[in-house]
Amino acid sequence: MPGLLSSPVCLTVIWFLSWSLPPSRAEIWSDEVSDVQFGRLESNVTLACRKSQISFPVVWRHNHSSVLSWHQVTSNGSLVLFLVDLSAQGNYSCYDDSGLLLHSVILRLGYPPGLLSISCRVPNHTLVRCSWRDSVKTFLPSKYNTSFRGKEEKEPTKLCIVDSTNRHCVVQDPAFWQTIHTFGVTETNALGSQTSYRKIRLNELLKPDPPRSVFIQEVEGHPSKLWVSWKNPSSWPEDRFFPLKFHIRYRPQGSMHWSEMMTEKYSIEIPDATPHHSNQVQVRTRDDVNPESQWSEWSPLSFHTPWQADTTTHPSDDPDDIDLFSTPSETFTSKIDGVVQGDDGNLGLVILLVLFSIFILTTVLSLIFVIWMRQKRREHATKQELASMVKMKSMPI
Repeated sequence: MPGLLSSPVCLTVIWFLSWSLPPSRAEIWSDEVSDVQFGRLESNVTLACRKSQISFPVVWRHNHSSVLSWHQVTSNGSLVLFLVDLSAQGNYSCYDDSGLLLHSVILRLGYPPGLLSISCRVPNHTLVRCSWRDSVKTFLPSKYNTSFRGKEEKEPTKLCIVDSTNRHCVVQDPAFWQTIHTFGVTETNALGSQTSYRKIRLNELLKPDPPRSVFIQEVEGHPSKLWVSWKNPSSWPEDRFFPLKFHIRYRPQGSMHWSEMMTEKYSIEIPDATPHHSNQVQVRTRDDVNPESQWSEWSPLSFHTPWQADTTTHPSDDPDDIDLFSTPSETFTSKIDGVVQGDDGNLGLVILLVLFSIFILTTVLSLIFVIWMRQKRREHATKQELASMVKMKSMPI
């Protein structure tokens, strides 16, 4: 068998088959591994064909098809792409004139990092959360390094635990006694790096999360009172050294005007809630020791109606359909000709009908009388005219 393979006939066949294979098979047999090259958008990018020689012309393919329109192949086989855009990304391969793959490269395009927009939150005295967003969309994967330190040079840099996916980091136990802190983020990608800084004052940025578990209940026997209670934000330490002040506001549902109260306790009685109406209540908080701290956001709206003596309601009693600024419902009475009209108004209706009938009858009689008087006057005038005519005829001519 070895002698058969070494015979001239077999060698000729093997040589013929190797030259007759299509370029795609040659690609598969190549041991060349594709690498990645990065380029800047809207600029010229040059791709080298590493195994080419000046005497051998090369052919370039983009994603196994023809190369993009705006390009040039240099004498050493390099490919120059002019003013590239995102459509120029992809796999580039160069071949010799026989179709043998010489080199393959993946082109990724984007921009170097720009300055970042940084914002920081301080939900309590032991935690700082900083986040950032791009001012320039790079289209390339980036890495982020952060730094956090106080104003004094001796203060060591605090570790900020980075979440690159969500682009934020967390600092534990910052030095609150330092007036000013500096937070820095360095963004790095294949085309460069950029560092952004922000100076922050922890006392001014201290802003608790809203109070939680706001609960409202009526006060039995008091139709205008409500009892409201709440708990500290879950992010605020349960420690007497970090007291909070609470701001409560409330109003009848549908009103535009709030009433307000302040307290350092975790519950309060509202003395002037609107009876028979659903009342809205919200609570917010701030650090009671630090006057420069910020108020939290308001808690979600909570609703409750004060205690009612008679809980029976009519089907049409919808709180939204009631005028909030009208006086409580009363039973009104009126007197007509000395008769008192109550809830049942049958008697009043009869009296009104009788009066209306009398008015109509009086009007009709008055019209008849007027017409009769006019007729009498006309008859009298006619008689006088006849008498005058007779008198004139009887006079001698």
